[in-house]
Amino acid sequence: MTTRFKLYGHQRSGPTYKVALALSLFGEPFEYEHVDLPKGAQKEPGYLEKNRFGQVPCLYDGAHHFCQSASILQYIAEILKKFDGKNAEEHARIREWMFWDFDRLAPGIYRSRAFALGFRKADPAVVDSYKAEGEAGLKVLEEHLSKQAWLVGGKPTIADIDIYGVIFHAAAGGFNLARFPKISAWKSRVEALPGYAIPEELCPIGPRAA
Repeated sequence: MTTRFKLYGHQRSGPTYKVALALSLFGEPFEYEHVDLPKGAQKEPGYLEKNRFGQVPCLYDGAHHFCQSASILQYIAEILKKFDGKNAEEHARIREWMFWDFDRLAPGIYRSRAFALGFRKADPAVVDSYKAEGEAGLKVLEEHLSKQAWLVGGKPTIADIDIYGVIFHAAAGGFNLARFPKISAWKSRVEALPGYAIPEELCPIGPRAA
């Protein structure tokens, strides 16, 4: 089956999962190609022509390649008219959460996961600082979700997908989500959406057509 989109990424990449999950929740078929990060495939000239930053994910749409997961999510939400805000204020609120995620939530959780799984090494003080940063971010998210079911506008948006792509990996980073009942309930709501799937289903080691 011919598909519009092709996603390049890695199964263990949280940002890759964000984009793959969004496409799946949008009901949009896509081809997937595994980028072998440990072997440096992301730094090869052919891939750098697609993603000048030498990172994953990268999304191909027609004649163009797009990079950076938050930007990709905004792009596909806009062109597909799904999981987006209904007005300028909601668009701004969505961006607020996505920018906050990158700055305040993702570093603590992603780095803690990398330390726990042995992808990165650091002194104990550094490990503890990232753990504390992740805990602080979770408290902010818990407080917001105690007031509403979704992050923006009373319905799921790309802000929820973006942040879910971080929360999915929290347990692997040593964070106990049972301490955050509102986040846990929100997480279950995301996982109940049609099209939901886990990274192993969306981003296998090797090519696929979804």
